[in-house]
Amino acid sequence: MSTDHRAVDGDPAEAPELAAIAAQFVGARRQGQALPAFPGEIPADLVTAYRVQDIAIARWPDRVVGWKVGYIAPEKRDASGDERLLGPIFARALQLTTGGQHEFAVFSGGFGAVEAEYVLRLEADAPADKTDWTPEEAAAFPSTLFIGMEVASSPLATINQLGPRVVVSDFGNNNGLIMGAEIPRWSSIAETSLTCQTFIDDRQVGQGGATTLPGGLRAAFAFALSRSARRGRPLKAGELIATGNATGIHDIVAGQHARIQFNGHGDIVCRAVAASPQPE
Repeated sequence: MSTDHRAVDGDPAEAPELAAIAAQFVGARRQGQALPAFPGEIPADLVTAYRVQDIAIARWPDRVVGWKVGYIAPEKRDASGDERLLGPIFARALQLTTGGQHEFAVFSGGFGAVEAEYVLRLEADAPADKTDWTPEEAAAFPSTLFIGMEVASSPLATINQLGPRVVVSDFGNNNGLIMGAEIPRWSSIAETSLTCQTFIDDRQVGQGGATTLPGGLRAAFAFALSRSARRGRPLKAGELIATGNATGIHDIVAGQHARIQFNGHGDIVCRAVAASPQPE
């Protein structure tokens, strides 16, 4: 796993071509519009893609409250060796629910999907100088587990087809997180007991659970801790980590309903609406 000490500065003057990519994605997201193609040359590696992401974060009028983790298939990995990727979750795109139906926005003409998630909240600051975490160390770190649903949506319809460097460039293909009930004592229970199913318009489209994630929750958490520190963004108390899709990535369009059933821990019920221009 490589280290990028420049990632956090997000200085557009250093790389105008990267700033132009970030500006196009940010503009499309703020206008609720689709993009016909990747806006520029695809970054050569993940480190460069994270530089695009950091420039975009600096341009986005909201604060980061957490990070989504996505798995990278072996054939799509680069020289960094990363098995996963990160994308920011913003405060205004976070919804907390204990019942009822929530609405979430997807980009019409772009990409839209829902993902069942197990979401960790840090209960302490991670040490800034620790850049390598094992799954066992991650499990021992103070944290609380919740059920959740990631809104995976981008103005670019082909984002997942184009691969992880494109996904990273556009906020990790994230457009929100809906978080539900707590799962008590997560580090002391068997991950095989954490199972869930996803339904769209009352039709089951996926099933799985914590063990669907390669290496499980602990491996995803360890990656988030390691990569964040190496980027110069060590994780802080209160930040959220959506650990990865537990039943698959399920396409959805405006007007459809989603329900995720976390067996023994509650449901998340929501409806997709079309993304619209955001106020200044």
